[in-house]
Amino acid sequence: MTGPGHSHAADSRKADSRGLALALALTSAYTVAEVVGGLLTGSLALLADAAHMLSDNISLAVALFAIWLAAKPTSPERTFGYKRAEILAALANGVTLVAISIWIFVEAYHRFSDPPEVLAGWMLVVAAIGLVVNVTAGLILWRSRGVSINVEAAFRHVLADLLGSFGVIAAGLLILTTGWLPADALISVLIGVLVLASAWTILRDSTRILLEATPEGVDARAVGERLAEADGVVEVHDLHIWTITSGFPALSAHVLVGRSEDCHGRRRELEKLIHREFGIEHTTLQVDHVGDEHSVIQPVRFLSREPAEQQRP
Repeated sequence: MTGPGHSHAADSRKADSRGLALALALTSAYTVAEVVGGLLTGSLALLADAAHMLSDNISLAVALFAIWLAAKPTSPERTFGYKRAEILAALANGVTLVAISIWIFVEAYHRFSDPPEVLAGWMLVVAAIGLVVNVTAGLILWRSRGVSINVEAAFRHVLADLLGSFGVIAAGLLILTTGWLPADALISVLIGVLVLASAWTILRDSTRILLEATPEGVDARAVGERLAEADGVVEVHDLHIWTITSGFPALSAHVLVGRSEDCHGRRRELEKLIHREFGIEHTTLQVDHVGDEHSVIQPVRFLSREPAEQQRP
């Protein structure tokens, strides 16, 4: 289907690209400053935050590449083009979040037993700059986060790092006021937990799409029953609802109508019903008259509530 929907998708993709590029520029510049600051101050919390910031840079770059790839035209070999590239990018970002959190836990464990000296003052200065950078990058990505799981994954990287900046500031204040050096490792563990938590949603949603599960918020049984209740419909089976990529749900089904019904007319009516009531535009419906379909065992069938003698004249 072509038209306003695809034009809107293209505009949304351009806006996503601009936001990701700007956020990447900001986070890349700060990553260098944070690595230098972590090495000079001896702060694991800063280095942990820098490692996560590096993963931010990678995730933003991958997200940008995935948007470019997803915009490439379809072909006979790839009838949906590269739209799933964005989902693969989100999955990769989720995995990197898990890897970063494990690294933080291991490093923090070693520091608990032998906490090194930390220059808490400079640690606070670097963390405060990071806070500003992450707030700015987060605001840039906020607008697109609910539309694309790819951008959502990148946003969660930035959000986790924003929380990490708060943690580093808290650790610096604790060390300055109390001199308790293990605070650096403790805050690092909390940062690791936050990073791990932010990975969960991305991994769950991306694998859900890749496994072609029913989109979240859509009840396949309710859809099937609603179609079976439509005028002229006797039975609905072989119903599949899945997501091609973020914001692109699809549906296919085999529909049986009465012998006297206009198959093409009923198909158009059902497509409008699906779009109007369930928000699904990409539909593929095979509509046949009762008795004309092939004999196939179907796992789930949705039957009209009309009496059986009226269903199969």
